[in-house]
Amino acid sequence: MPSNIITVALAQIAPVWLDRAASTQKVMQAISEAADKGAQLVTFGECLLPGYPFWLELTGGAQFNSPKQKQMQAHYLTQAINIERGDLQGICELAAQRNISVVLGIAERASDRGGHTIYCSLVTIDCSGSILNVHRKLMPTYEERLAWGPGDGHGLRTFPLQDFTLGSLNCWENWMPLARASLYAQGEDLHVASWPGGEHNTHDITRFIAKESRSYVISVSGLMRKQDFPNNTPMLEEILDNAKDTLASGASCVSAPDGTWVLEPQIGVEGVFTTELDHKKVLEERQNFDPVGHYSRPDVTQLHVNRERQSTVRFKD
Repeated sequence: MPSNIITVALAQIAPVWLDRAASTQKVMQAISEAADKGAQLVTFGECLLPGYPFWLELTGGAQFNSPKQKQMQAHYLTQAINIERGDLQGICELAAQRNISVVLGIAERASDRGGHTIYCSLVTIDCSGSILNVHRKLMPTYEERLAWGPGDGHGLRTFPLQDFTLGSLNCWENWMPLARASLYAQGEDLHVASWPGGEHNTHDITRFIAKESRSYVISVSGLMRKQDFPNNTPMLEEILDNAKDTLASGASCVSAPDGTWVLEPQIGVEGVFTTELDHKKVLEERQNFDPVGHYSRPDVTQLHVNRERQSTVRFKD
């Protein structure tokens, strides 16, 4: 296949909620299915491994010093992903075996921040199984701040994928114009927008970002239904009593650089969806607009980005 053509996969799956081992197996099955379909890249929804904190809005998550909320957060921590411990090793090895790149949303239990706070992170793994990037969501949205810490600019980076330049952001980060611009300036022309799920998230902004950046945009979402809560989930009865039958309906989709649909939103169905992208379309659409090239004015406006990984301590031995 020419280097300007790639096949991408959108793995719209539900986790086995807050079960790291079982959800990892589902992720690996989806990676294999994407590879079987000839994909060079497979993408997953926000915090898919091991799951989005749906309990917050269903159980009074903002109640201060609540014993049940402490219990739930502790459960979340025990199932979160610690990269340094090797929790992604099997996924990395599979990516190498199947020669496929992966963009995966995780709840990251970050050792470099003490190991007891969760960050909503997007992990980029290349087809050799190497972790290229861990981008921690800059600002958790609304009630998410009760479960996740704010990230930093360290992960605002792009990477080559054949003729394409790949970048990614979590959920409402995709509404942040300066975060988007930081990726555009690094040559991004294949943007992955990762969401917990829902057409209300993906329908408009997917095509907007594509037209603004003249890039392909993959909006990939998770699914979450009542049956995806394991029986041993803390506060399960209260969660189910207050939950809709479907908490996240997917709506994964792909837009071309001119804002037309390559893959229309896939609503309410679990599956691994694939489509081909042609980099020549990017070059054609940049003819009349390039937001960081010939249509930019760096003499008038510039963006300064701090990509240092933030920490509360610096050791000098």
